[in-house]
Amino acid sequence: MKADERPDTTKALNWETQEIWDQNAEWWDDQTGEANDFQRILIFPAIERLLELQPGELVLDCACGNGSFSRRMARAGAKVVAFDFSAKFLDRARSRTVELADRIEYRLVDATDEDQLRQLGKGRFDAAVCNMALMDMVVIEPLIAGLSQLLKANGRFVFSVLHPCFNNPAGCKMVIEEEDRAGELVANYAVKVSKYIQPSAAKGIGIVGQPAPQWYYHRPLSLLLSTCFRAGFALDSLEEPVFDQPAVAERPFAWVNFKEIPPVLVARLRLVGPTPS
Repeated sequence: MKADERPDTTKALNWETQEIWDQNAEWWDDQTGEANDFQRILIFPAIERLLELQPGELVLDCACGNGSFSRRMARAGAKVVAFDFSAKFLDRARSRTVELADRIEYRLVDATDEDQLRQLGKGRFDAAVCNMALMDMVVIEPLIAGLSQLLKANGRFVFSVLHPCFNNPAGCKMVIEEEDRAGELVANYAVKVSKYIQPSAAKGIGIVGQPAPQWYYHRPLSLLLSTCFRAGFALDSLEEPVFDQPAVAERPFAWVNFKEIPPVLVARLRLVGPTPS
């Protein structure tokens, strides 16, 4: 299934995706809180490096989930408008944001609806972030086009996603091999890639034990970035973080053990072209 190429199924898939996240939201918030190891070690530091947040800036947090990164930005001095299409996630976000309520505004917005996005305010934001959510969206064109309207000139957009090359649920398998190295048994961790170039949709889990498997919408790098380029963005910086700090491996195939393979990709783009009307 190529989600981006099936307009007749887009609405149905989007509704199902929203229902799944409403099912998972409270459980997911209970598991991650303000940050789990995946967020704390891999994602948040890379996002913060590329975002280069300045005090007083207004930032749009797209698909904010439980608002954990919104709160980090608010504590760093930013003002934040954060949105998600899961009302249950937003309820959890608001309940965690009592002391920062004057710096964060939460909105119920569907990132696949460009009209809803435009209502957030043309040319209003200094920067935007989308933290581990683009691969959860049945289409990304409305969000990217919307951001070209919402950001100020030279505004920056930072996103993180499952690494399309190495962490594609539809086309990657994690492999552990044992090697006898001069009498010492050594475990080698690898990823086997069988599908990559074609966009696809498949269900999987983000955290073991979650109530419902979620939809993953895989896009190769060429499609992911060209969508941004067509909207007037230029790629400015790129990181591929790995687990280079101590963390607990709760199972053999945990990403903590795959020290040489990045499970996520983090990118910064800037709005350099003329803003589409």
